[in-house]
Amino acid sequence: MERDALIENVISLEWDAFDKVTNEGGRADCQDDYHTFHIMRMSQYMTWNDELLESWRQDLLAARDSGNNLITYKYGYMMESTAPEKFAVIKDQMPAVSGEKRALIDQIAAIQVGWMEEFAKEFPGLSANSRFIHTLDDDLYHTSAETYLRGELMTYSDQTLKLYGGLVVDLARNGKNLTRMIMENTVHLYGYQSLEAAERAMA
Repeated sequence: MERDALIENVISLEWDAFDKVTNEGGRADCQDDYHTFHIMRMSQYMTWNDELLESWRQDLLAARDSGNNLITYKYGYMMESTAPEKFAVIKDQMPAVSGEKRALIDQIAAIQVGWMEEFAKEFPGLSANSRFIHTLDDDLYHTSAETYLRGELMTYSDQTLKLYGGLVVDLARNGKNLTRMIMENTVHLYGYQSLEAAERAMA
């Protein structure tokens, strides 16, 4: 599958799953905003290599074919931090996450939180329109970027998680910042020529 088609297929599979997520308070507004969803996911997947994209596509296909919804699980895992009492009620309905997998996620998250902090210092305006960074700032109404990341990584198969971890380590070794790369894609998709131009627009 050609790269652009691969990315679009992954986004389509995710959207179908996202559309079916049932929320306690009813359907969320973001579930009817495909445009924003597409930009957010496209911005991320443009930074991935084809092997990682295909691995995640297979995860999504396998989940769909077995009647599981990885996006529902993603939000469920986030509740371990944002709503622990509610998470305790649904925990047994969620796929278990091994200690080894959690340890790998901890390592990945530590690197990415550092990138988020660096980006926030350089582009405070853009960061102010994003999620809080740290899990420590979670509450019932606010999910941090760190917690969102952890929830998403927990839905990855072992193979996808290892490929993703490899991407993160390679970027770190080469002095690159994945948060910045994703945000560059985001502002370009919104029509800005650069991060600096988008930052000025936020002032």
